[in-house]
Amino acid sequence: MATIDAQDSDLRKMIGRFRVLIIGRANAGKTTILQKVCNTTDDPEIYNTKGEKIDDTIVESSTKRGKHDIKNEMVFKSSPGFVFHDSCGFEAGSEAEFEDMKDFISERVHAKKLEERIHAIWYCIPMDNSSRTFQRSEEKLFIECDTGHVPVVVIFTKFEALRPVAFGEIKKQLTGLSAEERSRRIAQRVEDVFTNTGVLERLSDPNNRARPKSHVRLQNMNQPNANCKTLLESTTFALDDEELRLCLISTQQSNLELCIKCAVVKLVDYAKRSLGPLRINSKDYQYDIARWFPHLKVRRRLIQSDDALMMVLTDVIN
Repeated sequence: MATIDAQDSDLRKMIGRFRVLIIGRANAGKTTILQKVCNTTDDPEIYNTKGEKIDDTIVESSTKRGKHDIKNEMVFKSSPGFVFHDSCGFEAGSEAEFEDMKDFISERVHAKKLEERIHAIWYCIPMDNSSRTFQRSEEKLFIECDTGHVPVVVIFTKFEALRPVAFGEIKKQLTGLSAEERSRRIAQRVEDVFTNTGVLERLSDPNNRARPKSHVRLQNMNQPNANCKTLLESTTFALDDEELRLCLISTQQSNLELCIKCAVVKLVDYAKRSLGPLRINSKDYQYDIARWFPHLKVRRRLIQSDDALMMVLTDVIN
């Protein structure tokens, strides 16, 4: 009797691991983001193109000298289902580094082997210098790079840095106001400061070859309870291919909320395509919904009952 796990296991074998290219300037918070995504504080292991692990001392030495190979794979022991490629920033104006990144994207977007393709691109833009949020080198990337079907998710890191800027601009206006009203006005001013950077308009320029599918804001990522759930959710729904969504979901063992959201989206999709009333007890519908909970051993005979959807979700919650 087939289980959901067996089906998703075959899927993971076909696609391999979920591969992400993360791009951003130095000190944009990339490493912290990857650690939060993988729920660890450890450093990743680095592998070359031959699959050979690179000694940590060599990696550290290369980093200090400013040398970086975008083709190297970064893998965290806590989340072996992810593979990351790190592209350093281009603030120094290195044409060679830019061309290396451009070639890498083109090569991995169109790779014949599915397991060698990149599945998502995360572009980090730090907000701790609101006057220089979007640099010329970054603008060049979006104008020239063709990312094809691979979704680009822009991550505005260190978003908390806009709050003191906003506070400074309206400090005098806050005198005598209640704490609640002060907080509301500062939050509104943060939105104004962010809008005035013009970064969203430049990212959505119709002349850009690479336009973000979505964007997220991350703040206070150095806090122990900080997480990247919004980033993972945004990336999941930016993927057009359902099998890739399932592959990403399979890396999220503890993200029940995301699993439920994907299942609900699938159910709504069935409702939109249904010519008649949606039959919740349909075994096909229920099996497809249950697939979004890859770490449960849910058998087909369980989900064929009239109360199957409730039973599946009860199993998940308990």
